[in-house]
Amino acid sequence: MKKIFLPLMLLIFVLTGCNNSCSIEKIVIGIDDDFAPMSFHDENGNLVGFDIDLATEAAKRMNAEVEFKPIDWDNKEEEISSGNIDMIWNGLDITDQRKEYMIFSKPYMDDRQIILIKRDDDFDIHSEYDLEGKIVGTQAGSTSDDYINQNEDLKRSIKEYKTYSKFNEAVTALKNDEIEIIVCDELIARYEMNSYPSQLRIVDVKIGSIAETGIGFRKDNTALRDEIQKTFDDMINDGTAKRISVKWFNADLIKRNG
Repeated sequence: MKKIFLPLMLLIFVLTGCNNSCSIEKIVIGIDDDFAPMSFHDENGNLVGFDIDLATEAAKRMNAEVEFKPIDWDNKEEEISSGNIDMIWNGLDITDQRKEYMIFSKPYMDDRQIILIKRDDDFDIHSEYDLEGKIVGTQAGSTSDDYINQNEDLKRSIKEYKTYSKFNEAVTALKNDEIEIIVCDELIARYEMNSYPSQLRIVDVKIGSIAETGIGFRKDNTALRDEIQKTFDDMINDGTAKRISVKWFNADLIKRNG
C-alpha cells in the first residue's frame, strides 16, 4: 500500500498545487509580430509594443521566462488548442466565438471597429452601409473579419472583400489602390494614421459594437489565467499598466475592474 499511496499523493499535489499560486517557469505567448502598436519590430529588428511591454513586465514579476511566438492570426484557435502556445496577449477582442475555445482574463481595454482610407479619398461614408459598392479589406481572423462574415447583408453589398494574413499587408494594399477601405480596430488605425499622416485618415464610423480586449488562454489552463490576472491586477493598481499605456497611446486606456 505504501508504494501506491505515495505516487497517488504526488499526483494529487501536481493536479491541485496551482490553485492559489503556481510556479511557472516559461510562458509561450502567441502574437502577430506585425501588429503595431501592440507588437511589432522596430527599425533595429527588436520586438516592441504595448502588449509586449505589459506581458514582459508580468512575466518578470512572476520570475518566468517569456517567449513571444508569431502565429498566423487566422489559425489562432488551432495554435492555442493544440498547446503550441500557452496564451494570446495581443490586442485580442473578447467575443462569443472565441469563448468557444478560450478562456479570458478580465477585459483591460475597450476597442471598436472603424474605417481607414487614403488621405485624399473623398468617400461619403456615414455608416457601415455606405461600404456598398466599395473594395474593402481587413486582416483575416480579426474582429472586423468576423463581423463582416457574420453580417451577410453587409458582405453582399461590398463590391469586393479581401483579407490579409498581416494587418500591414492590408495597409500596403490600401496605399497601392488594391483596396479602397480597411475596416479595423480603432487603436491600430490611429497608430497607422499617426505614422503616415500625409497618406492615411480615419473615417470615424462605428462598425458593429464596442468590444473589450483581453488575454486569451487554453480552456483547461485556469491556473495560468488566474496567476496572470493576479499579477496584471497588481500592475494596474501600482500604476505600471497606466505608465505603459501613456508611453504608447499618450493616454491611460487601461480599464479598471473594481
